[in-house]
Amino acid sequence: MDRVILHCDLNNFYASVECAINPILWTKPMAVTGNPRTRHGIILAKNQIAKELGVKTAQTIWEAKKLCPNLICLPPQFELYQEYSKKVRAIYLRYTDLVESFGPDECWLDVTKSTHLFGSGEEIADTLRKVVKEETGLTISVGVSFNKFFAKLGSDLKKPDATTVISRENFKEKIWGLPADNLIFIGKKTYEKLNRLNIYTIGDLAKADEKILKQQFGILGPQYKLMANGEDTTPIAHQDFIDKTKSVGNGMTAIRDLTTREEIEAMIYTLAEKVAFRMREAGFVGKTAHLTLRNSDLSHDGHSYTQNYYTDDALEFAQMCIRIFNTEWKGIERFSVRSVRISMSNLDYKDKAQQIDFFNYNKLEKERKLNESLDKIRQKYGFYAVRRAKTLNRDFINYFETDEEE
Repeated sequence: MDRVILHCDLNNFYASVECAINPILWTKPMAVTGNPRTRHGIILAKNQIAKELGVKTAQTIWEAKKLCPNLICLPPQFELYQEYSKKVRAIYLRYTDLVESFGPDECWLDVTKSTHLFGSGEEIADTLRKVVKEETGLTISVGVSFNKFFAKLGSDLKKPDATTVISRENFKEKIWGLPADNLIFIGKKTYEKLNRLNIYTIGDLAKADEKILKQQFGILGPQYKLMANGEDTTPIAHQDFIDKTKSVGNGMTAIRDLTTREEIEAMIYTLAEKVAFRMREAGFVGKTAHLTLRNSDLSHDGHSYTQNYYTDDALEFAQMCIRIFNTEWKGIERFSVRSVRISMSNLDYKDKAQQIDFFNYNKLEKERKLNESLDKIRQKYGFYAVRRAKTLNRDFINYFETDEEE
């Protein structure tokens, strides 16, 4: 029996939340922007009217205003968006506990075992659209399929507020004629490389020679072919799943590509705060830091560093990752980094006896007390109630939520 997988995508998420709390904005072109006072600010999200006038996500504000002089630009309210994201996720959890986030506005749901209670995948999708709109004022587009990647593609095919079904019976007819870069994880550079192999559509990719794909793309090549043929079996993670025994980590896809060392370091500090906070909540300390950078062409490189004592301090963890960065990417000054992932492994429980450096004891005790105070503030007022100065006013950081956890 095929699985029934949904991919639910909140339409124009940040902008839609702003319109939901101020309905007059539904009738005017508006966008949530990085920093309206500078030409370097970018469009983070736009409403449907602005979209129809040509405004695009990641466009600079001055470019958007050339297309739409009356564009209303609002600063982001990440804590508000987080509240709405949690509300929508809570709705999804009424129908299945297999809910996997893919950023703040997208989730996969495995509703295979829920169909006998709530109807077919398409019926559940339509119900979710109705309930989300009634309870939050937001709309979602939902893809329904028998695997994760076709469900994701389905939610992209028709927007806003739509349900698209890609079944085992219709997928060849429905999607094989689309450009191959419609598939998740096939970016611009990968698509250009596929084109040089005379592979343009998803159907072309499905029929391509596996050996040639492996030669050109390594282990990812055969995976692209499996994905195009609908043969992916990647499961949806349980909503409570978190692998605490191996490592604790977070990754973030930047709102725009990171191009300088300073920007990459700011991203590392942001992620280190999140990872260290989660480690302390779980009662872990670790010795091995891992840093992976993924480029705009989706190629990636990762390295690690192990120190001789355990820590759960964000500053120390960030400095370990920056040491990796400065060592392994030494001499490189031009970057085009799409996402950053850091993690801590070689874990142990904090309450187990650890050897402590006598000369650093006072420093470690001050760090412990500071972290306890920060944790209390964050638990009461939200994680980003306290931020490191180095991470403030960065138009490439999604302060709302990191998009990967482990």
